[in-house]
Amino acid sequence: MADNTTDAPRATSNRSTTPHSSSFKDFISSGWAERTDATPAPREQAPFAAARRARISELYAGKRVIVPAGSAKVRSNDTDYPFRAHSAFAHLTGWGADAVSGSVLVLEPTDAGHEATLYFREAAGRDSDEFYANSDIGEFWTGARPSLAHVAADLGLATANLDRFAAVLDSVDADTVIVRDGDRDVTDQVDGRRLLAADSEKIGSIESLESDADVELARDLSELRLVKDAYEIQQMRLAVDATKKGFDDVIADMAQIVAHERGERLVEGTFNRRARADGNTVGYDTIAASGPHACILHWTRNDGAVVDGDVILLDAGIELESYYTADITRTLPIGGTFTEVQRRVYEAVREAADAAFAIVRPGIRFREIHAEAMKVIAARTAEWGLLPVSAEESLEPEAQYHRRYMVHGTSHHLGIDVHDCAQARRDLYLDGVLEPGMVFTIEPGLYFQPDDLTVPAEYRGIGVRIEDDILVTEAGAENLSIGIPRTADDVEAWVAGK
Repeated sequence: MADNTTDAPRATSNRSTTPHSSSFKDFISSGWAERTDATPAPREQAPFAAARRARISELYAGKRVIVPAGSAKVRSNDTDYPFRAHSAFAHLTGWGADAVSGSVLVLEPTDAGHEATLYFREAAGRDSDEFYANSDIGEFWTGARPSLAHVAADLGLATANLDRFAAVLDSVDADTVIVRDGDRDVTDQVDGRRLLAADSEKIGSIESLESDADVELARDLSELRLVKDAYEIQQMRLAVDATKKGFDDVIADMAQIVAHERGERLVEGTFNRRARADGNTVGYDTIAASGPHACILHWTRNDGAVVDGDVILLDAGIELESYYTADITRTLPIGGTFTEVQRRVYEAVREAADAAFAIVRPGIRFREIHAEAMKVIAARTAEWGLLPVSAEESLEPEAQYHRRYMVHGTSHHLGIDVHDCAQARRDLYLDGVLEPGMVFTIEPGLYFQPDDLTVPAEYRGIGVRIEDDILVTEAGAENLSIGIPRTADDVEAWVAGK
C-alpha cells in the first residue's frame, strides 16, 4: 500500500517523499485532458427518496433537520474501514455505495415545507495540490469525486459544496434536530450551537442536548422504513437472488472446503467473493458455522474445519450497491446426506418456519409469528423427551423450558439494515400490526450444545436454523427466498448435485 503525503490530514511526514518544488507543482498541474461530465438522468430511486423526505418534512414542519452521512472510520492507524453512509442518509437521498464520506443532508424549513440540500466535498481542480497530495480525498489516491451538478441530476436533489455547510451550522437554533449517530463531529457542533441558541430554562447542559426531538427523529426515520416502497421491494428481490448464487458457490466449492483445515474460512471467502461480484459487500459478517459451531448463534470467527458427517449452518446475505440486503440461513449436510437425528431436527425447524409463515397476512401482530413457531419447537422438544413438562405447560410465560434450545426471536425487519427499523417503537414493531410492504425474516432454529446433558448424546453438537425473507402482500405473504432449497430432501439433492 502506498504511503500518504505531507499534505494529507493524517500525514506521516516522517516518511513522505512527495516533491514540493515549484517546478514539480507546475508540471503536475498541467497537461491534463479536459473532462466531460455528462448530466445523468435521475437514478431509479430518486423519486422514492423524494417521497421519503416529504414524509419527514410533514413530521418536522418548521424544524431544520440535519442528516449526516458520516465519515470514514479508522481500522488501524491511517487506514480506514470501507465507508458506508448512515442508513437514514442513504434512505433519504438514494445515495448508496457511491456516497461521498462527510456529506450532510439538510432539510431547511420554508413556508411550503422544507428545501432539501445535499452538502458534500466536490472534486478539487488540477490547479490544487489536493488531487495528488491528499491521501484522504485526493483523486490520485481515492479516485475522482463527482461534481455538484452531476450528483444534483443523479439524485434529483439540490447540492452545495461542503464548505457552505458552515453557514447552516451558524444558523442552528434550539429547534434544529439531527441524526445524532450519523457523524459525531457534526453532532458536537450542532449541540454547541443549540446550547448557545436555547433559552437557559429549556436547555441547561450538554447532556440534555440529547433531546427528545433527536430521539424522535431517529425513531421516525426507523419507522419510515417499516413499510417498503416498490423500489425497496425490487431491491430485496435482487439481493435474495444474488445471495442464492453465493450459496450455490459454496456448495460448488465443498470439496475444497472440506479439504482445508479451516474450511469455514473458505466458506466465508467464497460467499464474500460473490457479494463483491454481484453486490456491494456482505450485509453482515457471514456465519459459517460447522459442526458444534452451529450451536453458537453469531459464530463469525469462522476458523474451524468443515467435516464430512456434520452439518454446516450458513447465515449470509449480500448487500447491493443500494445497501439493501438479504438475510438467509440454510443448514447443509456436508457429506450430502443428513443422519437420522440431523434430519429429525432439521425437519422440526422447517415445520416451525412453515407454521409461522402460514399465518402471515395483513392485520396480525408481528409477535404472533414468533408464538406460532414456538408452538412447534415446544411440541417437538417435548415429544423427544427433552422437557420436564408438557409442551402446553412449557409454553406458559412462567415456564418456557423449550427456549433453552432456541433463545433467539423468530423474526426481525429487514431492508437497508439487516436488523432494519431497530429504533421503531415497540407498539409498531413487536406489537405492531402487519401491513402490505413489510419485509422481515422468519428464522426458527434448534441448537443442542455439545455439553448439554439435558439432551441425548446423539443430539449434542447439532445446530439447525432455516431463515427466509418474507414480504407481506395484500393477500397474505410471499417467501422471497423460496427458490433456495428448504426441505431436507431438496437440500440433500442440492448438495449432492454440486
